[in-house]
Amino acid sequence: MARVFVYGSLKKGQPNYHYILDKNNGKAEFLATATTTQRYPLVIATKYNLPFLLNLSGQGQRVHGELYQVDEKMLKYLDDFECVPTQYQRTVVELEVKEWAGNREEMPPGSITEAFVYSTTTYQPDWLSLPTYDNYNAYGDHGLTFTLRENRH
Repeated sequence: MARVFVYGSLKKGQPNYHYILDKNNGKAEFLATATTTQRYPLVIATKYNLPFLLNLSGQGQRVHGELYQVDEKMLKYLDDFECVPTQYQRTVVELEVKEWAGNREEMPPGSITEAFVYSTTTYQPDWLSLPTYDNYNAYGDHGLTFTLRENRH
């Protein structure tokens, strides 16, 4: 089992959350809400308005997301879904746990843990001048409509 931190369209209530729930893709168990201990630029970019985490520690904001425990099948699925290694890379990120799910209390809130995260491998230079977000929401007040994969040409 591996831990994965999701910050974008795979979070609860977001357009791609159903992929995490689909048992055909593997097993995923929601563990906690968490925030990166370091600041990273989380931007919305491309004509499809996709969330991208740039692997530039110290820039941007501390990013809020969800921590999952996944099996090897789901990890492989997520690698494929995120187009590793061409579009995204899977690296380790340090997280501060905000709140554990249910009766789970592995460590007290505020504890530090690590998980895999998917960050973009390449980006356009102008992405560094885009607004950064601490908590992505496809339906947020940014006015940028997320385009589902099946609707991208």
